[in-house]
Amino acid sequence: MAPTPSFRLSVVIPVYNERFTLATVVEQVLRQEGKPGIAAIQIVIVDDGSTDGTRDILAELAARHPQIVPIYHQRNQGKTGAIRTGIEHADGDLILFQDADLEYDPNDYPRLLQPIVDGHADVVFGSRYLGAEYRRILPFWHSIMNWGLTSLSNMLTNLHLTDMETCYKVFRAPILKSIPLRSSGFGLEPEITAKVAKRNLRIFEVPISYRGRTYDEGKKITWKDGCWALFYMLKYWLIDDCYREPHGDVLHQVRLAPRFSAWLAELIRPFLAARVLEIGAGIGNLTSRFLPREAYFATDTEEHYLATLQSRFGHDGRVKVLRFDLAAPPPAELFVPAPDTIVCLRGLERLDDDRPALARLFEILAPGGSLILLVPQGPHLFGSLDEAVPHRRRYTRTEITARLEEAGFRLERLDDFNRPGVVGWWLYGKVWRASTLDRLPMKVYEHLVWLFRRIDRFLPWPGLSLIAVARKPASQTRP
Repeated sequence: MAPTPSFRLSVVIPVYNERFTLATVVEQVLRQEGKPGIAAIQIVIVDDGSTDGTRDILAELAARHPQIVPIYHQRNQGKTGAIRTGIEHADGDLILFQDADLEYDPNDYPRLLQPIVDGHADVVFGSRYLGAEYRRILPFWHSIMNWGLTSLSNMLTNLHLTDMETCYKVFRAPILKSIPLRSSGFGLEPEITAKVAKRNLRIFEVPISYRGRTYDEGKKITWKDGCWALFYMLKYWLIDDCYREPHGDVLHQVRLAPRFSAWLAELIRPFLAARVLEIGAGIGNLTSRFLPREAYFATDTEEHYLATLQSRFGHDGRVKVLRFDLAAPPPAELFVPAPDTIVCLRGLERLDDDRPALARLFEILAPGGSLILLVPQGPHLFGSLDEAVPHRRRYTRTEITARLEEAGFRLERLDDFNRPGVVGWWLYGKVWRASTLDRLPMKVYEHLVWLFRRIDRFLPWPGLSLIAVARKPASQTRP
């Protein structure tokens, strides 16, 4: 039997005027070290401008316990600001949010981590409303407010959570560190819920114990915070702001859109064979649409994407997540068995010299296999957006055909793709000299994909991109 995985857990605790409870919480958290799934604990405590002596207590605790990383805000920045600072200083494999007010029980940590330990989850919410061992009975209207906010969040995110406002949330660290947190005050919960939903992460809920405080005992959240939560739910339903730079360039942000991804996948899927190598898989939005396969190699060069791919597909024995750089030769044994389809939807246009990369792909591909490329079309469209990505070139039909034939491939299809996108690319990149696409136009484009995919082939100008399908001859080596 394989050993149970154990992780270094970073516990982020935002603190504001909690001098009577902080030491107790720290003691309870430290007792979790060594429990199932927890190899080591780091406690990042962010004092958010306390004025009641909490800072002095934090300094004493940090002096006694090397696991504690104390951070001091000179002014109060709200819960989201404190959590944001804590995430920056967290160095664990997993990150968990913990309040300092004794409402949440650290003895629930092993239960919270279990879906991640088992390889099923990227994010785990601890629910106060599932079948926990115990739960303090609190005022009816406070519970109704929580139910209402969770229900509205579920409508906007298409999740089925029972407790969106819970403090207890656990994340794989690379994923959480790639999510921008921009709200203030108590806007953290609706914001982060909206963003993990839009990124199609694997979200689990587990029951937790809850010892809620009353307002007489120091509870801080009020109806005004509920109004702000509603504001942030609507804001991040409208705005797609799910990645911190440099985790997503403008083209990658477009491809993350589910309708656009479905359109592109629908065009490519008929050409896929049994063993597929995907280059530049990102977070796997297209990967998930191309599976299942006999063998699938999902590759990228960035640690964040590799961690996400491993999290999403590592449980599937037919999927291998590998680092592969088009600009560098891979080890000979990297892709075994040899893929009979290579999908490269981003990367070729970023290389100073694309010829060695195409020659490398020719050698990797099994005889008789297919190479599927998506490349930007039209040198006349080259502008500030291309420079920002960065693109080294935009291809003509003649140029990409010549490149493929020079590498030894036989071109079978060359199709224009995304003619409607030409208008926006020309306006933003050539006329307005923008370095990125605004999120609102991207949102509008995503909602109009149903129309664009129907009119694309009827528009009288070339597409923004070219989809090339080329074959390696069954009995021919590269010239």
